[in-house]
Amino acid sequence: MTEIVTAFLVVAGGLFSLAAGLGVLRLPDVLIRMHASTKAGTLGCGLILVAVAVHFGEVGIIARALAAIVFLLLTAPVAAHMIGRAAYRTGVPLWKGTVIDELARQKEPGDGKGLSG
Repeated sequence: MTEIVTAFLVVAGGLFSLAAGLGVLRLPDVLIRMHASTKAGTLGCGLILVAVAVHFGEVGIIARALAAIVFLLLTAPVAAHMIGRAAYRTGVPLWKGTVIDELARQKEPGDGKGLSG
């Protein structure tokens, strides 16, 4: 039974990772690519790590897999936010279909006007 669960988790994780890779290749701009790779990539890696924990079933391996999952969940959104903000600030063009640009009204740090304008 654990082999079936493990196989399902590995296949699902692989499909999510594949979707993340396809998103990076096919989506129109850096912000949308970053969003796809962060969401799907984190879920894919998380499912594969859960499969590792289920397959081996040892306390040490389960603890390491859970620690890696927590690390991914904490660092992937922060890294994606920083990459997206850096791309925006350096003038990487947005996709023409972008409707709302919430960062346009924020001021640069140190200009004395704060973030709200």
